[in-house]
Amino acid sequence: MKLFNLSLKLKGFPIKEAKAFLKTIQSKQKLDFESYIETSKRDILAHHLKHNPFYKQFVKNVDLSDWNSIPVMTKRDLQQPLEQRLSEGFTAKTVFINKTSGSSGTPFIFAKDKFCHALIWANFMDRYSCFNLDLNHSKQARFYGIPLGKKDYYKERFKDALSNRFRFSVFDLSDSQLEKNIEKFSKTKFDYINGYTSSIVQFAKYLEQHNIVLKTICPSLKACITTSEMLFREDKNLLEAQLGIPVINEYGAAELGLIAFQNKTDQWVVNTEDLFVEILDKNNNVLPYGEEGCIVITSLYNKAHPLIRYDLGDIGTLSKKSTLQKPILEKLVGRTSDLVMLPSGKKAAGLTFYYVTKTIIENDGNVKEFIIEQLKLDTFKISYVSNKLLTEENLEHIKKAISKYLEPHLIVVFERKEKLERSKSGKLKQFKSYLP
Repeated sequence: MKLFNLSLKLKGFPIKEAKAFLKTIQSKQKLDFESYIETSKRDILAHHLKHNPFYKQFVKNVDLSDWNSIPVMTKRDLQQPLEQRLSEGFTAKTVFINKTSGSSGTPFIFAKDKFCHALIWANFMDRYSCFNLDLNHSKQARFYGIPLGKKDYYKERFKDALSNRFRFSVFDLSDSQLEKNIEKFSKTKFDYINGYTSSIVQFAKYLEQHNIVLKTICPSLKACITTSEMLFREDKNLLEAQLGIPVINEYGAAELGLIAFQNKTDQWVVNTEDLFVEILDKNNNVLPYGEEGCIVITSLYNKAHPLIRYDLGDIGTLSKKSTLQKPILEKLVGRTSDLVMLPSGKKAAGLTFYYVTKTIIENDGNVKEFIIEQLKLDTFKISYVSNKLLTEENLEHIKKAISKYLEPHLIVVFERKEKLERSKSGKLKQFKSYLP
């Protein structure tokens, strides 16, 4: 029985029709890809200009013949009552409503019409099928957060049951809990792992310490899909070694769905079926392939709520090997709100700072995980979880690396903790700046 499809259908999401429409899209793309993209962009723009008073006011006198003249939409633009942003013919009762996690610092409530939401799930199913994974039948080991309120907690557990998945805690990463995780894997025929990168990495480190390759105790495992947080090359190598299965990096957003998904040749292929992705500079000009800028996305089929040239808040690069038909996401640097500001005036992506430190701090295998916070322009705090205190030699190595790759004379303070604070969703924010 296809329980996942049934659960979508019962909620009013027409998954059967969406799957058929996805095949129609893919057929159109094969015939004339450029025509498909241009027509889809024009159609969604025309729809919202006609049926959405909020968007009509937002763009004002836009030149429909010039896509680049259309203003970029930010999360702040959307921080107003949802009822004022819905298109004509839609109400709060007839759409899918959710909210962003707020990891960018600018949370907002958004809506998708039910067909659009079903199409997003059809797209996920299509990508997963390339790795012989089926959301209706494949058993998922899920490393996600869960609401702790009684009603929402049991609601999520019920959804897990319908979706054929078991949820592991991402709030408790103690050795005793990780040992219980291993026991669960040894007794359950999981097909794949899906969840937050940092939590799965911590599990893999525990497996490494105990010389365990997960597939040897759970032979049914086929793949691991990491999402929601950065996946560094070293961490991917660790996961593949200790899980014993291919690791697939997924990039998505709640308000948009699937943005990019790694294929079997390790390319991060951008979703062109229901999204149009651009990389823009600070003046909102389109950048050529290979240059780093803001990731701006248009949802081509969300008729309930406009997300047209929407600045997601992430920084990335499309590979020089990209084509219009096959854009390849080469690099995802992090969020625009996660920039390191330095006394010299230099700027760097927060995850670059994190990565420089990571290459030093984890060498001895003592540190389990860590985060970096910018307290002042010249002052940074590194909080870490480890079996023992970092030595003076460790600390000097870290400070020298930071001085070399960023700039000298920065103040770095360290604090060892029992565990790191995660967001309500269970995500771990690796870098945070407190500068105004």
